[in-house]
Amino acid sequence: MNGPVLKNNNHKETILFLTEILRIPVIANEKKIGRLIDFVIIDRDKFAEVTHICVGRPFGYPTLIIPWNKVIEIADRKISIDIKEKEIEEYAVEPDKKTILLKDYILDKRVLDVKGRKVEVVYDIKMVIRNNRLYLIDVDLSRSGFLRRIGLKWLANFIDNLATNIKKQTIPWNYVEPLSEEISSFKGDLKLKLLKEELSKMPPEDLADILEEMDHEQRVAVFNELETEQASDTLEELDPTVQRPLIASMEKEKTAKLIKEMSPAQAADIFSILPMNEAKNILNLLPPENAKKINSILEAQEIKILDFVIINYLKTFPDKTVKETKDTFQNMAKGKDVIMYLYIIDEQNKLLGVVHLKELLMANDELLLKNIMTDKVVCLNPNSTLKEASEMFIRYGFRALPVVDQTDKILGVLPYRDLITLKQLYLQL
Repeated sequence: MNGPVLKNNNHKETILFLTEILRIPVIANEKKIGRLIDFVIIDRDKFAEVTHICVGRPFGYPTLIIPWNKVIEIADRKISIDIKEKEIEEYAVEPDKKTILLKDYILDKRVLDVKGRKVEVVYDIKMVIRNNRLYLIDVDLSRSGFLRRIGLKWLANFIDNLATNIKKQTIPWNYVEPLSEEISSFKGDLKLKLLKEELSKMPPEDLADILEEMDHEQRVAVFNELETEQASDTLEELDPTVQRPLIASMEKEKTAKLIKEMSPAQAADIFSILPMNEAKNILNLLPPENAKKINSILEAQEIKILDFVIINYLKTFPDKTVKETKDTFQNMAKGKDVIMYLYIIDEQNKLLGVVHLKELLMANDELLLKNIMTDKVVCLNPNSTLKEASEMFIRYGFRALPVVDQTDKILGVLPYRDLITLKQLYLQL
């Protein structure tokens, strides 16, 4: 809860989680009349809205069903309402059969995909107060939601703060089918729906981000609703760890249809992550000319980079001082193709570490190179392929990578600019 929610404060928007506010006291005229035990909601298809709060009272007193517009604020772990003491019993009414209780009917229910298969369980509900009205915006299936559900909010918050990059498992309410009239405390499930008109408006990059946040079953259900061109563009944007199982879940004919929408280089990137037999079966479904171009690129990606390394790079010994190295750097750098990195070697040409030029210039003159070098060096090996080298550059962002043999003897250096030239030469068709 982000502080008080004041009535008539139309510009303030506050996020609430259902499990965080259940059981908080309800106050009328500075007197506690019970605790919040549930909300009555109305499902409006693309969103759901709270219409009443349910206030539980001590044994023997019936539950109160109080309109949301009677709520003054939610603050300091309590709900304040605008009801006079003599009016309280007027709200002790039985809900009718069409009443949907949020906690009782939705929390802990299974979520099913469009084919009726279980996807997850609802651990929490994310809500927002906007213009003094309370809306449901997300169904929370995350582990943080589960921890809040069992009363470990502190642990949920700790994990969220510690690992902000952990993907949340939430489903927007507008991806949930209209609630069944049969739903109740002990029966009924939530079912996902897919809004084609909404999906079609999303750029492939954004849609890929959304798909990557979903569980596999949810992802497949959404992806299957996309038109061919959008599905093809989105497939290109997905992380390889997501692409592989998604393609495995599709018919090969559909995968081939999506591949035909891509350029040969884009298609080759997809095929390169697939098992050989699976890739071959899909290639056989493509037009021969397309398959030939893709195969050429795949073969080029397997070219070994050893033949393309340079030998004109900066190397020196670990016991040289920073000052000595600075004083001789200009002469050392003459005729060298890579001067951004200084490779530290021993008498047998074994790679011991690397010093970035910036680190050298900023280091104390009296220090030895072995005192400032990075000894955990990211390297390629003689069998590294063009594709593997490209992935290493993307992952680490270096401007050059050394190539070493199994004894750590440095064989040469591959500059990033040379890799780009090679890719243009072999992969541009």
